[in-house]
Amino acid sequence: MNKTIALISEHASPLAMLGGVDSGGQNIYVGELARQLATLGYTVDVFTRRDDPKLPIEVQWLPDVRIVHIEAGPPKQLPKETLFQYMDAFTESMEAFMTRQPKRYTLLHANFWMSGYVAMKLKERLGIPFVVTFHALGKVRLMHQRETDKFPVERCDVESQIMQAADGIIAECPQDEADLIQLYQADADKITMVPCGFSPHEFHPIDKAYARMLLDLHPTRKIILQLGRMVPRKGIDTVIQALAQLRGSAIDAQLVIVGGEYEKPHLHADVEYRRLMEMASVLDVADAISFEGRKNREQLKYFYSAADVFVSTPWYEPFGITPLEAMACGTPVIGAKVGGIQYSVANGKTGFLVRPKDPEALARKLELVLKNDDLRIYMQHNAIKRVNECFTWKKVAQQMDEVYRGLTAAQLDNANDDKQVIAGAFQEAADIFRLSADSLTDTVLRAGKMLAKTFAKGGKVLVCGNGGSAAESLHFSAELLGRFELPNRVGLPVISLMADAAMLTAWSNDVGFDDIFAREVEAYGRPGDVLMCLSTSGNSPNILEAMDKAKQLGMVCVALLGNDGGRAAAKGDINLVVPSSSTQRIQELHLHIIHLLCTIVEQKLEDYSAKHQASGLSSLIQAVDLPYQQNGKAKHHAKQKSHIFG
Repeated sequence: MNKTIALISEHASPLAMLGGVDSGGQNIYVGELARQLATLGYTVDVFTRRDDPKLPIEVQWLPDVRIVHIEAGPPKQLPKETLFQYMDAFTESMEAFMTRQPKRYTLLHANFWMSGYVAMKLKERLGIPFVVTFHALGKVRLMHQRETDKFPVERCDVESQIMQAADGIIAECPQDEADLIQLYQADADKITMVPCGFSPHEFHPIDKAYARMLLDLHPTRKIILQLGRMVPRKGIDTVIQALAQLRGSAIDAQLVIVGGEYEKPHLHADVEYRRLMEMASVLDVADAISFEGRKNREQLKYFYSAADVFVSTPWYEPFGITPLEAMACGTPVIGAKVGGIQYSVANGKTGFLVRPKDPEALARKLELVLKNDDLRIYMQHNAIKRVNECFTWKKVAQQMDEVYRGLTAAQLDNANDDKQVIAGAFQEAADIFRLSADSLTDTVLRAGKMLAKTFAKGGKVLVCGNGGSAAESLHFSAELLGRFELPNRVGLPVISLMADAAMLTAWSNDVGFDDIFAREVEAYGRPGDVLMCLSTSGNSPNILEAMDKAKQLGMVCVALLGNDGGRAAAKGDINLVVPSSSTQRIQELHLHIIHLLCTIVEQKLEDYSAKHQASGLSSLIQAVDLPYQQNGKAKHHAKQKSHIFG
């Protein structure tokens, strides 16, 4: 299969410095996605506008990643709001370059609306399918920026045209997906949610004292970090106002602000810096604020690690990569409850969410985090765990690979090549099995051992799911309540919460479906028991409420999930997240994992039984007999008890 693709990013090149007005998350997104796609066997060309006459047309950035600079407008830096007039020239130059290449491009992946326009025109001319990640939507921007928005008035209409023409649309978070559908009436079947990510090699915890020493920051003061572009919508003024309110709380705090056009901000050249400095002076906190200016990527992990808390309170944010990077360094995040931040930050676990433009609420959360060492340690642990489980660039690329494969499979289907479509589906399934084997083997083994120990200690397992996952939950209970591979053992206490049809229909009809599983967990669950939840999205309300109830009862939560794990990933003690965005592939892997868990449980319980048989009645036999004893069937023949496993 030809795996040559073009990433289009008209104004955001992976080679650009970060932190400027038009340099930020999209530069990182495009560069890291290209890097990780190359490890999956893709050859990637990144097409971006030539904004410096000294730049060569081609730069071999990595062995399988090339940066191609396209002539479109004058070769100098221009505000991105002025670039749309050059996109037809961009299209012409890019088409000329593509037609000279020895291999045909399989797919175009556009980033931002202007790149989407280019991809739409190239599809018309060359017949190459395209997927688009908007990174920001014109209608959302207008809601917040209004008359200060300088993009062309036709932007929103062009975005609608792109959505109609696109073969696939990438939403970066649930809010992004909702905006695409509600504001633009985008076809929901075209949309796949794939988040942004971070690199564990680039961002990881560093000793706080060491980081502060390197950065010449105070060794004991509480440090609040704000990092990103220095533009009004990032809400830096909200952080300064919150800092002023902290002055009465006896917290010795310093606000460190990283980002901007310059290595050191200049009052005469940077309007936003001047505005913020004037505000700080008026609020009498200028002495507690350090403007560090623009920093390179290698320095950022030291700033994240040096901070006690990271703050990101923009008015709106399509996703937001900096909160991921901060959490990867073990720093709690207080973020605005907008866009992707409300998705990536687990409120109360990895940090807190507050309303944008609300310095009072921000100050309260800052005081809570900065005064409570135990809370910061708790959030540090949760933050590192969450981002590494859900938000690495490797996982992002794997999910994007799924999208690309789906589009190429659709192409084959349109060409009526049925055999190739079937072969592609088998290959897709094989790839997901391989990726799952790489990422889930240790977790599956841990989950199986934990289930076996639960049974051995007299505990039970409750299992639930919706739709196809409901059928798989019944399948799991049947295998262990009945038998899987070993023919002569007693039934193990597994209760499928889907089994009581009368309860399900009556409660759902009379009360509601959201707490139907939580109700059954409340009835059957006991401390030490296990709740096993199956959900392809990880966002089903009845699954989430059941997990909350299980936690209240002191139960262990095992979650079989897919995609990025959804909200359930933050609630599970053991998460088995299939690295796929395809519901079918996820359910196929869930069934395979269920069979693996059954195998591990039987093997481990057989091992336990063998160890205890020589001493007569084993604790294991007593444990697996417990349900029968509770029903008045305590009298079993010794022969039966000594042959539970044949």
